[in-house]
Amino acid sequence: MNGPGPDGSEEDNGERIEAARKLFAGPINFLKSAPGLQFLPDPDLPEVAFAGRSNVGKSSLLNALTNRNGLARTSNTPGRTQELNFFDVGEPPILRLVDMPGYGFAEAPKDVVRRWKFLVNDFLRGRPTLKRALVLIDSRHGVKPPDLEMMEMLDKAAVSYRLVLTKSDKIKASALEAVSAAVVAEARKHAAAHPEILATSSEKGGGIPELRAAVLDAMKA
Repeated sequence: MNGPGPDGSEEDNGERIEAARKLFAGPINFLKSAPGLQFLPDPDLPEVAFAGRSNVGKSSLLNALTNRNGLARTSNTPGRTQELNFFDVGEPPILRLVDMPGYGFAEAPKDVVRRWKFLVNDFLRGRPTLKRALVLIDSRHGVKPPDLEMMEMLDKAAVSYRLVLTKSDKIKASALEAVSAAVVAEARKHAAAHPEILATSSEKGGGIPELRAAVLDAMKA
């Protein structure tokens, strides 16, 4: 699933992971929240966005990715964050992470869902510095209809994206293998999706070094 580096060698893979480790061990700072397009920061750095259903573990994954406990807020309340949150990586910054609002929250008011769709769709279609989106999928549930809706939105916006399994430590290895195969099969149906997926565990640290390397790769794309 995680595979070697871009040139196919294990040596290159090790170099990628080490370079990414060093980058994320350095300064990472919250830049701003944008509840609307008029609040977006200037498009002056390559950006990698994180998307996922509410309670998929996005905040926990961002915290694990950056080796910080409180970079992204975690909440048990679905749909709490309805803004685009931006984080600068490096000093001076060379990369920007975008924490997108969670989707698929069944109890959210219709006007909240509508605002979410407009904000996210307009951001995806009009952001020239957005290099890639990482769409998080809960390992315990696989791809759900809201995930497919997000993937179709990315396909139509022609934004390259990669599927990332979260909470891979919460299910048995055989179940993870089955879910991974199904998610890979779904990814290959979508023109803008990366053909390979990543399996991660925020709690155990599994797949986090590879995810950092994938973010670094996306920045250079």
